[in-house]
Amino acid sequence: MGHGSSREAPEEEAQLGNRSSRLSRMKQKLHNYRDRHHLRRSSRSGASTFQHKHLSSADDFAGIALLTLISAEMRFKDKWLASVSFGEQTFRTDVSDQTDKPIWNSEKKLLLERNGPHVARISVVETNRLSKNNLVGFCEVDLLEFLTRDAEFDSEVFELLDPSSSGSAVGKIRLSCSIEDPIETEKSFARRILSVVDCNEDGQLSFSEFSILVQAFGNQVATNKKEELFKAADKNGDGVVSLDELAELLAFQQENEPLLNCCPVCGEGLEVSDKLNTVIHLSLCFDEGTGNQIMTGGFLTDKQASYGWMFKLSEWAHFASYDVGLRSGSYASHILVFDRRTKRLVEELIDGKIVLSMRAIYQSKVGLRLMDKGAKEILQSISEKQGKKMNSVESAKDIPKFVEFFKDQINLAEVKYPVEHFKTFNEFFIRELKPDARPIDSMECDDVAVSAADSRLMAFKSLQDGQRFWIKGRKFSIQGLLGDKKHSDTFLDGTLIIFRLAPQDYHRYHFPVSGTIDQFIHIPGSLYTVNPIAVNSTYCNVFTENKRVVSIISTRDFGKVAFVAIGATMVGSITFLRKEGDHVKKGDEFGYFSFGGSTVICVFEKDAIQIDEDLLANSARSLETLVSVGMRLGIATKKKE
Repeated sequence: MGHGSSREAPEEEAQLGNRSSRLSRMKQKLHNYRDRHHLRRSSRSGASTFQHKHLSSADDFAGIALLTLISAEMRFKDKWLASVSFGEQTFRTDVSDQTDKPIWNSEKKLLLERNGPHVARISVVETNRLSKNNLVGFCEVDLLEFLTRDAEFDSEVFELLDPSSSGSAVGKIRLSCSIEDPIETEKSFARRILSVVDCNEDGQLSFSEFSILVQAFGNQVATNKKEELFKAADKNGDGVVSLDELAELLAFQQENEPLLNCCPVCGEGLEVSDKLNTVIHLSLCFDEGTGNQIMTGGFLTDKQASYGWMFKLSEWAHFASYDVGLRSGSYASHILVFDRRTKRLVEELIDGKIVLSMRAIYQSKVGLRLMDKGAKEILQSISEKQGKKMNSVESAKDIPKFVEFFKDQINLAEVKYPVEHFKTFNEFFIRELKPDARPIDSMECDDVAVSAADSRLMAFKSLQDGQRFWIKGRKFSIQGLLGDKKHSDTFLDGTLIIFRLAPQDYHRYHFPVSGTIDQFIHIPGSLYTVNPIAVNSTYCNVFTENKRVVSIISTRDFGKVAFVAIGATMVGSITFLRKEGDHVKKGDEFGYFSFGGSTVICVFEKDAIQIDEDLLANSARSLETLVSVGMRLGIATKKKE
C-alpha cells in the first residue's frame, strides 16, 4: 500500500489472496451504493447515471474518499504542516504549534476513479523558517488499497521517509480514509446549500427562502417556475422543504433539468450528459466537513503548498507564476510535469539564476544575436571544460550536494552501487540501476513500444502537432532533425516522441523497440540547452542545430524507427554501447549521456504506431509526462516484413 506502511508485510501469496478478497468486498460495497442510488432515482426518472467529464462509464466510478491527516510523531520540535498531492491538486493543513507531535485532524474529500489517480503523496514540512520551509518526510499511500484493507481500526500509521536518505524513516503519520455514500454526499451538499439561505435557521426552507435559493442559482428558467419546483420538492405537503426533500430535488433536477448550469465555486460547466452526478462535483467543491478542519486547496504541487507566505508574496509581486502547460515551461521558473506512475503533478527543480540567464539568451532577439556572435563557441568551450572537471577525482565531493539538492527526485535504493563506490561525479551521473529497477512492459510482445529513458515525454501524431503544442523553432523539420534526405523521406508526417532528460534523471537510454541497427549518422552542431525555455523559443532551433547522432532501427512491427540522441549544454559526450548490424531487444541498454541534461527523439513512420491516449492528451495541453524506462508508449498499427 504505497510507501512507508508500519504494518508488517504478510507472505506474498497470502497478501495477493487477501487483496483479491478485499477488492471483491469493496466492489460489492460500491455496487450496493450504486444500487441504492439507482433505486432512489429510478422511482422518479426511470434511469440512473453518474456524471463526470472524465469518466467513460459508470463502472469507472469508485467512490468519494474522505482522507484525514490526523497527527504525526517527529524526531524534533518545530511548527509543522502537512500536504496531500492527488492528481493535479494539492491541499495543505494549517501550521501546528511548536511540537514534536503535531495534531491536524484535517480532512479532504477526493474523487476516486478506477482509471484515475489513486496514489496520494503525503508530505510533512517544518515551517519555523524565515526564508523557506523544508521538506522533512513523505509517504505515498494507495488509497484504493487503503480502502480495501482488512483492519480493526479506521486509521493507520505510516512511516515518513527521509527524502535525503533512501529507506530511512524520520517520523510517523496517522491517516484515516473512508468511502462516502453518494446519497450522503447529496445530503451534505444540500445541508450546505440549506444553511446559506435558511434565514430563521430552523433546518427547513419556506417558499420565500426557496425562492432566494433558486434565484441565486442564476437559472432564469428555474426562476420562472419556482412555485412548480417548490411543490415538487415538498413531498409531504407541509409547506416547507426539508433537508431530505432538498437533496432529492437537487439530485433529480441536475440529471433532468438542471438548476445550476455551472459550479458557483470553480466555474466549471455542469453538463447533463456527464456520467457522474454533478451534485457530487458540487459537494467536492463546497467541501463541507464533519467538524474537522478542512485542508486548504488551490495548490498544484506539494512544493508550492509548502512555500507559505513567501509563495503568496512572490505571486503578488509577479516574481513567479504557476501554470500547467507551455507557459510554465517558457516563462516561469517552475516547470510542472505530470507523473504517469502516481498520476499527479510534480515540480522540476531549476536554479532561479539559470532560468533568468536562459530567458535572456533564448527568449529574445538580443540573445539570438549573441548566439550568432560567438556564444555557440562559448557554450562548446564551457561544456568541454565542465566535462573534464566532472571526470576528475576532485569532482566526487560534489555528489552528496547533488543528491541533497534533488533529494526527493533521486531514489538511491534503485542504484546498482552505493554512493561511495563512485570515484568521479560523471561516474555517478551515468550510474547503472539494479537489474529489476525498470521492468519492461509487455516484454514478449514486440508490437508494443516502450519508453527509451527516464524523462519528461512529449508525444505527437505528426510534426504539425509538435509545432502547434511544443516546438516553436521556425525552421524545425524532420529533414533538419535527421540530416539525411533519404531517411527523412521515410519519416515524412511520422509520429514524434521527445524524451527530455533532466540532470537528476538516470542518464542511460534504452531501445524502445526490438529490431536491427541499420546505420549511425553523426551530425555536428551546437550545444544549446534542451530546457523548454529554449525548445519553446521562436529564435533558435534546438533539435536541428544541436550536436546529435541518428540511429536507424529496422523492426518487423513498426517499420523503420529513427532514434536521435541529442547533445546539450555541458553534454559533450554521447556514448553508444551497440554497433551497426546488432540485433537488439526493446529495453536493452543502448548508451548514455555524460554530465548535463539531454534529449532523445524517436520518430516512427506515418501510421506505424498508436500512441497511448494519456500521453497524447497531456502533450496536447503542452504538459510533459514524467515516464521511466520500460513504460508502455503505444502499439504497432501495421506490420512489415
